[in-house]
Amino acid sequence: MVKNLSFSYSKLGMYKECPQKYKFRYVHMLPEKPKYYFAFGSALHGVMEYIYDAKNPAFPTLAQALDFFTKNWNATTFEKKGYASLEKEQAGYEEGRRIIEAYYQKHQGSFMHPLSVELKSTLETDGLNLVSILDRIDYLGDGKVMILDYKTGKTVERAPDQLYMYQKVAEMSPLIKSLVQQTDPSVQNIKVEKLCFYHLPTLKEMYFERADDKQIVEFWHGVLAVADDIRAGKFSPTPGENQCRWCDYRNICPVFTGKEYTGPSGYGARFMAPVADVPPAQPAPAAQPKTVQEDLSDKIDRCGAAFSEYERLKKEIIAIMEAQHFTQHFGVNYQAQLKTKPRMDFKDKQKVVDLLRSLNLLKKTLVPTQTTVEALLQDPSIPEGQKAQISALGQKVEMTDLELKKTE
Repeated sequence: MVKNLSFSYSKLGMYKECPQKYKFRYVHMLPEKPKYYFAFGSALHGVMEYIYDAKNPAFPTLAQALDFFTKNWNATTFEKKGYASLEKEQAGYEEGRRIIEAYYQKHQGSFMHPLSVELKSTLETDGLNLVSILDRIDYLGDGKVMILDYKTGKTVERAPDQLYMYQKVAEMSPLIKSLVQQTDPSVQNIKVEKLCFYHLPTLKEMYFERADDKQIVEFWHGVLAVADDIRAGKFSPTPGENQCRWCDYRNICPVFTGKEYTGPSGYGARFMAPVADVPPAQPAPAAQPKTVQEDLSDKIDRCGAAFSEYERLKKEIIAIMEAQHFTQHFGVNYQAQLKTKPRMDFKDKQKVVDLLRSLNLLKKTLVPTQTTVEALLQDPSIPEGQKAQISALGQKVEMTDLELKKTE
């Protein structure tokens, strides 16, 4: 069984920014330098979690929130946070205090415990192991929730794509449904009623209406297209002034080196140095034993290449055998046999979407593809009558597959 691709909105964003950068980070597993804006955002997210933590019946005072922020802020050095100097780190600290004080001034009189804070959701769907951390979920009653995501960067206005992903996650997540049922046991279905980005530096709340089915399908088709490109090993760099200027991987990127990166010789500052600091070429050192990470990366790449070659050869073998009207043929060490199995072919995708919506089954799949609709027909939780309605929209066809056996 092929393992689901581990995926998240941040991985989607990095791949769109530059597929080569994604490869360095998630295929070669090379860490980036600490970034001050990540440290700053993490610190403020921690304060929001502290304020709204349901384990504490009484909300913390402003003084307590500021003390919590200070202790966490001082737990690491300015270098580990990614600040260029102690002075810049101090400016970040003062800005954090200002934001917390302003937040209390605006909201302290209306604090209410949400359904959850910093909830980590892992959802397997459409070949993805989708990991999401939902900053805050508020219960609005009658099975309806609001998803709120805190932002701490300079950009205020944002497209709602990230919230669209969280909408589908929330409506499909058994964990979130369970949390709602602890408050409202009669609820059977979760509906995201509101979506919100909260920009903490400006205290601006940006609300969006829930995405309709068409918006979700269009968005998710884009997600699956990116996932397919990752599986296919499409990691061509997309150079640009902004993304390359601040990229940690410039001195090993083929855009700057003229050659493909083949593997790390170690982690840390040596490969993270600015391009101008790369030392002159030296005679190649003697080969060193592979680290565990290097050996694992090599095996993954070899396995992926072998699988791609297998898929290519299988298609060619099937095409030749069908053209020659062979059902069986022999190599020196293996025998090949064509097998046919029935499957359902759904040509009118819109009718399928409309039917699944009317049967309240659309939430069971992020995108009604051939594979996911066929999976619904095997789902024991779906009544046979509904399966018959779905089957009526398709027709049975024969699919040819290849079976390989080692000869005796």
